[in-house]
Amino acid sequence: MGLLSTLTVATCYCSGRLVARHFSRGVRPGGEELSRLRLDDLAPTPRLELLFGLSPCLLALRAARRRVARLLLQAGRAGLQGERAELLREAEARDIPVLRPRRQKLDALCRHQVHQGVCMEVSPLRPRPCREAEEVSPGDNHQQLCLVLEGLQDPRNLGAVLRSAHFLGVDKVIISQRNSCPLTPVVSKASAGAMEVMDVFSTDDLAGFLQAKARQGWLVAGTVGCLGPEVSQSSQTPIMSCLEFLWDQPTLLVLGNEGSGLSQEVQASCQLLLTILPGRQLPPGLESLNVSVAAGILLHSICSQRKGFHAVEKTEKTHKNHQLCPKDSESLSTQNRLQDQKKRGKWGLRGLSTKCT
Repeated sequence: MGLLSTLTVATCYCSGRLVARHFSRGVRPGGEELSRLRLDDLAPTPRLELLFGLSPCLLALRAARRRVARLLLQAGRAGLQGERAELLREAEARDIPVLRPRRQKLDALCRHQVHQGVCMEVSPLRPRPCREAEEVSPGDNHQQLCLVLEGLQDPRNLGAVLRSAHFLGVDKVIISQRNSCPLTPVVSKASAGAMEVMDVFSTDDLAGFLQAKARQGWLVAGTVGCLGPEVSQSSQTPIMSCLEFLWDQPTLLVLGNEGSGLSQEVQASCQLLLTILPGRQLPPGLESLNVSVAAGILLHSICSQRKGFHAVEKTEKTHKNHQLCPKDSESLSTQNRLQDQKKRGKWGLRGLSTKCT
């Protein structure tokens, strides 16, 4: 039975009042529990999806990017406090029906995902068209950072990456339409709700997008995994450690698929490749990091250079010690700096192979 039709046979909160509508299966005073509410009565409506978890639901309500059909709060809790009480107040203020099913029914609806006693039936969240991101030029801000994701398929990986990106101050996230995980409730839960508030865009021509941004003055920095000190013959693109990277212009950081890394077409569109060097000699099979872990390390190494971060002085000292750029580096073009890096040689590296965990 669909959502909208079942609202006529359910007990709900609406505008601060408990309303019972033609429901004869065990309504209790105060609406604390619908003891015999069937799963059919809670079945999600077609074209809607069930968001679960306290933070995703609360942030989705605050962001107001989704249409909210109803809120489900677990019955039996001794009063609603803190964020749960805020959820209820917000729902009442917006005339959103509120149901109070038992935990077992919420478990079944969420297929035993961790829902924290909170679910919300909402319209799907779609990435915005990439042309909106293309309209943004770097301007005078040399410390803009966009994260580009090619072909991430594990929803928990995508959610964890979005959470780190939001925490560390990434301006926008661009994902490829091809072979990428959609913005599902699992992604939102893994992101602790960051997906609900971040600017996420998508493109069906990732290589073309990167090339266009490079012409606008952005640095396109791809990522690769480390294999050792051998000289790489497969890439003509300069490769450097993320600890040596100097963030002095608007940058697009590009991460690839969990297994195969960046495609050849996308890697060829990068002006620079960053890597994370290991702290020890690694046995075969352990040369890579989970993509969400790699994203956190790479983003922190870049964002720590942002004005106001305590690590700026240390980063500048590292750049000076490694002599990546001469003292007048600010006057050098990106092309000259990359040529200088290319002369210094490369590590033997391959596309970022980040196994799903």
